[in-house]
Amino acid sequence: MSRTLILIRHCKSDWSANQSDHARPLNPRGRRAAPRLGAFLMGEALIPDQVFCSDALRTRETWAGIAAELPGNPPTTVDRALYLAEPAAILSTLRTSTGEIVAVIGHNPGIGELASQLAETPAHDERFGMYPTGATTVLRVSQPWAELSTGILTHFTTPRDLPDPA
Repeated sequence: MSRTLILIRHCKSDWSANQSDHARPLNPRGRRAAPRLGAFLMGEALIPDQVFCSDALRTRETWAGIAAELPGNPPTTVDRALYLAEPAAILSTLRTSTGEIVAVIGHNPGIGELASQLAETPAHDERFGMYPTGATTVLRVSQPWAELSTGILTHFTTPRDLPDPA
């Protein structure tokens, strides 16, 4: 059985907000970018049925912007352990998954490093190694979540690649 993993770095945050790192919100560009990612996922029929999200404000706001473009309301786990998590910690969370299409919204460098580790072949895009804000990788996974080790990269995109949703 094939599963789908969607790894999303939060959208652009507001460094001028004079907040702690954990409480930093999205900036206007980030608030515009998140719905673009949601429209992309909708257009590709990549509707998560389970979501794991860091508890930082910017990741929660990213997920809210994405979710606004999607039908339904998938079970979402907001988890402090995903805040600035290393790839091993994210992978540990993913191994508890029960959904068929699972999304993780997190932070660099962990989320980008995990995308690189799991992809059997890297994206043919120089930005894949940098994993800019809003970067989204989609992997088809054949192993059970508990044994997740690799996936076939099917999509890599960033908000700048995408049109504004209609």
